[in-house]
Amino acid sequence: MKVLLVPNYSREVAVSGARELEEWLFNQGCDVQWAHDKKLFPDKDVDCSDCQLVISLGGDGTLLRAARIVEYSEIPILGISYGHLGFLTSATPNQMIEMVADALAGELHVSRRATLAIETEYELPSEETYVKKTFSLNDFAVSRGGAGDMVEFTVSVSGNHIDKLRGDGFVVSTATGSTGYALAAGGPIVTPEFSGMVCVPIAPHTILARAFLTSPSDVVEITMSKDRPAPCHFFSDGQNIKHPEEGAATKARISRGPGDIILLDRSADSFYRSVSRVFYGKTGQ
Repeated sequence: MKVLLVPNYSREVAVSGARELEEWLFNQGCDVQWAHDKKLFPDKDVDCSDCQLVISLGGDGTLLRAARIVEYSEIPILGISYGHLGFLTSATPNQMIEMVADALAGELHVSRRATLAIETEYELPSEETYVKKTFSLNDFAVSRGGAGDMVEFTVSVSGNHIDKLRGDGFVVSTATGSTGYALAAGGPIVTPEFSGMVCVPIAPHTILARAFLTSPSDVVEITMSKDRPAPCHFFSDGQNIKHPEEGAATKARISRGPGDIILLDRSADSFYRSVSRVFYGKTGQ
């Protein structure tokens, strides 16, 4: 079996844990590949096509990076928590070897997490249109630009006009992302079994706009207003979706991705235990 390690290189304890795990995996007869340090090589891609397991060592941000590497291939991911939050990760460093051994033996619970397929459209200075495709596990967000002006945009779902909004932006998240930016914007916590999308306005300039859920087959389209143009940013899992020629972001089309992310954990109850621990401060009985 070939295993890809994705450590948080900014945390030495996570890198040390990855070295320890690498030695143990070698002793089990596994081939080990390391993802590079993205801060040192931001434009380098990681090829995991021949890997059977991906292990992230860090916090939720590191696991999101592992998900971006895997994308829709459905290679299982096991998260070891070396971060501050650890909502998506499933084991502590003290449990690492035991959890990895169970993963290699196929004895862990499989949690399928819906993904997003994002198409963002930009108008270039030449007035040509450019479309970029992006993967997301957590969410897509449109937010106001550096000038701080509120943005105006229309929201449609599968061709049905929902509303024309003004505010700080809009979030379209998966159930996994419902505990992130969408929750901070006032959206609900949603079980991972939900495979539709969670749509949440960010600080809308009306008391009538509310969060809503879509079906798995729906397509959410956000179109920036030409009547009240203002600089804005498009984000996928907190990463700025930029155009190399600094084109103006004009439209986003968000749908369910063609493949899920496979997270490995102890049981189907792991999500609710994490909700209790992270949001209600409960450590369990």
